[in-house]
Amino acid sequence: MRAAALYSAAGTLLLTTLAAAPAGGAPAVGGAPGGPGTAELRGTEVAVARALAAGIDFGACSSADVPKAPSGMRCGTVTVPLDYAHANGEQIKLTVSRAPATQKDPRNSKRKVPRQGALVYNPGGPGASSMFFPLVGALPEWKRIAAAYDLVGYAPRGTGRSAPLSCEDPKRFVEAPTASPTHPSEEYKRQRMAQARAYARGCAQRAGNRLRFYTSLNNARDLDVLRAALGEDRLTFMGASYGTYFGALYATMFPSHVRRMVLDSAVNPDPEKIWYRNNLDQSAAFEERWADFRDWIARHDDVYRLGDTPAKVQLSYDTVRQRLAGKAAGGKVGPGQLQGALLKAGYSDSYWPSRAQALSAYLHGDPKPLVAMAAPDLKGAAEAENLNAVYTAVECNDASWPTDWKVWDRDNTRLARVAPFETWDNVWMNLPCAYWPAPRRQPLDVRTGRGELPPVLILAAERDGAAPYPGALEMNRRLDGSVLVTERDAGTHGLGGGANKCVNEHLDAYLLEGRVPVRRASCAPHEEPVASGGPAPKKPQEGSPRARTGRH
Repeated sequence: MRAAALYSAAGTLLLTTLAAAPAGGAPAVGGAPGGPGTAELRGTEVAVARALAAGIDFGACSSADVPKAPSGMRCGTVTVPLDYAHANGEQIKLTVSRAPATQKDPRNSKRKVPRQGALVYNPGGPGASSMFFPLVGALPEWKRIAAAYDLVGYAPRGTGRSAPLSCEDPKRFVEAPTASPTHPSEEYKRQRMAQARAYARGCAQRAGNRLRFYTSLNNARDLDVLRAALGEDRLTFMGASYGTYFGALYATMFPSHVRRMVLDSAVNPDPEKIWYRNNLDQSAAFEERWADFRDWIARHDDVYRLGDTPAKVQLSYDTVRQRLAGKAAGGKVGPGQLQGALLKAGYSDSYWPSRAQALSAYLHGDPKPLVAMAAPDLKGAAEAENLNAVYTAVECNDASWPTDWKVWDRDNTRLARVAPFETWDNVWMNLPCAYWPAPRRQPLDVRTGRGELPPVLILAAERDGAAPYPGALEMNRRLDGSVLVTERDAGTHGLGGGANKCVNEHLDAYLLEGRVPVRRASCAPHEEPVASGGPAPKKPQEGSPRARTGRH
């Protein structure tokens, strides 16, 4: 799945705020190469026993872990095997952050709230870190949960300081401007194929023999080791986006180790979808979200002056792309940077006003908002390159991908005829998997039987572009006893702790009391964002009705 906007509502709110071997386990066993086989199972049991004995020595967070962390937030590390089939071989350390449960009822300051253990969070990716997650406890939507739970974040293997992975020079990764043709020429396709081959080679050269061990199955095993290191008999986990996939793997492999699990914006866990077909589905769904965004802009033409119909808004967008192809804004923002910035509008409608305002300002002579929004962040280049490297390694390692370019070209040429917005950029992001040098795994068949697993809460928006809604339905079918809460007629990716009060009530009821709907429930959509920040109004001509009346 494309990793452009990784945080759920929790992370989006957080980033905005910052800017202002237990008994009874029943793991699934299989003999597929790299799958949950006997050696990996024994290795996991060894690593869990070690972690249970060692715990985590929490101390002050370093600036490399969480810059300017508050005193109540602590950081540490947990040790896991690089290769679970050889648990006594090379070990790696994963960084962990924690804020203890406040035990203060935000609705009644005199009431002390019982602590319910640790809530571990993963925001997706693959490759996203949740080291900042404990800070969400300061947000109103999270205070009740923060009262009952230690909020725990961590950097998965390969991410941040957790055995970091890199595939190329970060400066090269953020080189700009770049192109983003909707219908690429054969020459352009050949260029991108060569870049994909070079990127795959770079991953192999920099990671060496480690490369094969960045997988979703190992992420699930690491999660069980983290559970033990935290001293938890059973895991309370919340995963968003990709985090729902390896959360579902965990539920399949270690069902008796689950206490409560929230899968927020669930991806489709069908082995046949992992990951090539999931990306095709994602590109098609992003087209629908792009249509939602254009429709919203058109309804606010009085603010943005980009067109009063979706077709006219598309024409304005195409005009911006053409101009940037001729001359990059600020020397750094070309069509590729524009598309990347606008893609975020497909993840969350909270981005709609700023994206529309930047497009409008550029068309009306002011490129500064567009440059500020879309220019590469050189200070964050290393982090961005690291995230992309982990994303690529995990998805390429997890499953078989087509190795014949003709298959990619055929499938995506067809798709681009009806879904041009994201299709080809999604191809270029994932194309290194066609030339991947490490062994491929066979995806685990996510599935639990009756009574094996406590109820799992699945959250999904009907028009989610990054995790299309059919994936949530499939997850609901495969995890017996799971329940699905749907936000109707909405498409924000990552719902928990966000703008929808109804969704948050279900989340609180589940995490705080263990209450779930019978099987499925739905919530009305959250309110659309308020249009703001348009260009200065046109100066009315003398004698026009607007000039005479002064109406706005």
